[in-house]
Amino acid sequence: MHRHVVIRTKKPALSFHVDKRALGINFILFLLLSVVIVLSIGLGSLHIPVWEVVKAFVGAGSEQNELIVLDWRLPRVVVSVMVGASLAVSGAILQSLVRNPLASPDLIGTTAGATAAAVAFITFAKDVSVQWMPLVALIGGLLTATLTYLTAWKEGVSPFRLALVGVCISAGMGALTIFFMVITQTHKASNALGWMTGTVYGMSWVNVMTLLPWTVLFLGATIFQIRYLNAQELGDDIAKGIGVAIDKKRLLLIAISVALAGAAVGVAGGISFIGLMAPHIARRLVGSAYGYLLPASAVLGGMLVVLADLIGRTVFLPHDLPAGIFTAAIGAPFFVYLLYKTRNHQ
Repeated sequence: MHRHVVIRTKKPALSFHVDKRALGINFILFLLLSVVIVLSIGLGSLHIPVWEVVKAFVGAGSEQNELIVLDWRLPRVVVSVMVGASLAVSGAILQSLVRNPLASPDLIGTTAGATAAAVAFITFAKDVSVQWMPLVALIGGLLTATLTYLTAWKEGVSPFRLALVGVCISAGMGALTIFFMVITQTHKASNALGWMTGTVYGMSWVNVMTLLPWTVLFLGATIFQIRYLNAQELGDDIAKGIGVAIDKKRLLLIAISVALAGAAVGVAGGISFIGLMAPHIARRLVGSAYGYLLPASAVLGGMLVVLADLIGRTVFLPHDLPAGIFTAAIGAPFFVYLLYKTRNHQ
């Protein structure tokens, strides 16, 4: 007599195979990001050739070049990459949860709540320390997302209700932000307005070290949720059938998304549309498997912010325009394109 042993598991039994094409595209994107970083560091009001940038990296450059490269431009570029990667991965997570290519951190009020909290901090705090901004923005984004989640709850949270409630609460947070700017002093309102546009101007290694722990922690946490993100793409019924605790995992993934977007907004302000554009472009390049989609989104997000900042500080010299102006200039028509394309497929 043979005994049959049935092993039950709560983890989704999702198979994984190596997609050499997607892996190669990710590698090419990483190389492109590296090239963009070096070019961005070399270009500016004072042009530094690529080989001089490399020499400055290894400590063999002139004192002036090392000061410009290592102390001024490199921190700005590093923050740009981290902000872009965080916003892009945050958007990719939400697009999986909502199963909608139009989803972004703005959808559930994350960006609006983080912005309102940061502007309130600028308005009411006597001494604004840059080190507290990510935490304040993260708390604002988390509270807003929690409010959205609880309001959308009705025997679980459906993607449609989450999106609808998120849009309404985002509008309310936007009104609250304007109220804080109206009641504050003129110079503080001016600072808040510049920050809301989204900029990495004047970033230093203090800003890098402020954002780095949040980025590493929550991007790392996302890696452990890849199988559940793939399961979410299959729909709630199938995901439940393969053992995914839908509501618990959805709440955890929303928390990770909020933390990534909130910390990025706390340092660089409201750089918009990265969470919408980067995941969508990545999906066209590498497909929907999140093992490849997440790194591609992160690299593309970082590249978009670096390029936007490069345009802002080189094309309009001697002016240094916020990167958020150019991400919005690209993202707005991109959103309209996605909206039109989605409508045609309905």
